Amino acid sequence: MAGTRGRNNRKVWRRGTLVVLPLAAVATAVGVSVHAASGGASHERAVGNVAGVAGASGAAAGSSTSSSSKTSASASASKSAAAAKSASASASARASAAAAAKPAVSAATPLAQRLSTTSLTLSSPLHYLEQGYNEMPQWTRVAVAAAPGGKVQVAWPAADGIHVTPLGSTLNRSGADTVVAGAQEVGGLVAHDDGFALLTRVADSNKWNDTAAALIRYRNGARVFTDKLTGTASNDTSPVLDGQLAWNGTEYGAYFVVHGAGGFADGHFGDKLVYTGATGSRLSGGWDWGCSHNEGIALYPEKSGPFTSVCLDDWRSGLFVSTGIGAPDVAPVLGREQCWAGYCGGAFPDGTGTVVKSAAGRYAVAVASRGAASAQKNAADSSGRGWTVTPRWSTHQVAVDFLSDSSTPSGKTVYLTADPSTDHVNVRIAPYGGSRLLVTWESVSGASCASGTCTGRFSGTHLELIDYSGRVLTPAVVVPEHISGDIAVLPGGDLAWASVSATPNYSTALGASPTTTTLSVARLQLVGS
Repeated sequence: MAGTRGRNNRKVWRRGTLVVLPLAAVATAVGVSVHAASGGASHERAVGNVAGVAGASGAAAGSSTSSSSKTSASASASKSAAAAKSASASASARASAAAAAKPAVSAATPLAQRLSTTSLTLSSPLHYLEQGYNEMPQWTRVAVAAAPGGKVQVAWPAADGIHVTPLGSTLNRSGADTVVAGAQEVGGLVAHDDGFALLTRVADSNKWNDTAAALIRYRNGARVFTDKLTGTASNDTSPVLDGQLAWNGTEYGAYFVVHGAGGFADGHFGDKLVYTGATGSRLSGGWDWGCSHNEGIALYPEKSGPFTSVCLDDWRSGLFVSTGIGAPDVAPVLGREQCWAGYCGGAFPDGTGTVVKSAAGRYAVAVASRGAASAQKNAADSSGRGWTVTPRWSTHQVAVDFLSDSSTPSGKTVYLTADPSTDHVNVRIAPYGGSRLLVTWESVSGASCASGTCTGRFSGTHLELIDYSGRVLTPAVVVPEHISGDIAVLPGGDLAWASVSATPNYSTALGASPTTTTLSVARLQLVGS
């Protein structure tokens, strides 16, 4: 039976409930991915609101506004100048003390002991858990990004917009938040030495009453440009992004979910890749419609040519390489998964994954996967695109796929776990030096699974080091630090991410989203190269 996916504390969408194919009920029961041919009906996601979720409370911390694209406006701070100065001075004192006490690490230092954390006090409440598929809890995305000069930015959602908090090289607060007023969802963050760029959603007027995707750039506290990436001219909206934003030094690539609002894709969901220059000018390349439905996005910024991209597609049932082509029927397959409209057995956390590239030019991507015991074309799908996949497990295992270049899968999927009684969620990957990979996940023990998701007991956050062939270099260790979003690579190679000191309850669906006013920022020191 198909489930639903909701988003709390913002506009939400539910999957698999709007329009149904004649064979939908049968297809869902047996795990067949069914879509309509051109001009026909299909399963779709319906947009609504998740009930029972309280909005963030407390006074607004200030806002930064701009009435039109490519105009500058002053960013208001969430604290007074005096308070910001005091906070910065306190942070500097804490940073000095931390630096003095920071232990040296070596190759002999266990992986868990290479971790250190700092505490970040937030200026507004953060709803740190949200409803995922079947209303199961997942971490609200908090993005951490590092600029070439060492400045770090942390983006997190609040009631008054998206807050971007500056950190110094010691990962302590270095100033007041910039508040992107009215923005919804952290869809991607790029840190610059003079500010940041944010992929987010903003209010819009369209037939679905959806939000629009937007790329917003701030420099030295002032908004430089706002580039709306969806709208009437392109017949699309973006009620949810599940996006990635990448920067190669001269241009941005914004990859995100779109909802058709006219034209051939009216009412359907797909994905879009847009390239934008440093000053906000729209560049050639990308596409208006790719994976459909897109159930997961990953993007890597190449110095030239198309950015490397990967998507989870519920129609073709699996993980595909979409670099430079969107996701036509000839898209290279990394792995097949059991999928139905709005769901894929392969999953990125919060719909967003990462493509990592080695110094030698080899690529890796990690997913939570149910695997495929068998996969064959679905004869009932007249379009020829659907597949029937029987999953290998009812639980999700930690899977890593490799590419020999930006478009070519290499070898078989490597599974780092294979325990059918334990579910694995929040699977992430990051480069650890030039030739190693950090793979992280959370385990859910005693798992009981139905309709694509599992309940059970949270049993730890795991860190493991592997190489670009999938060989385990450092077996998984359990650490107390969760990972609540994007992992940043700091100058010098250390890794950083945000987390909340709370234990998720994976035994039941999430009701009201809990809040916090404190984040932990973790640093994993790089040892070796």
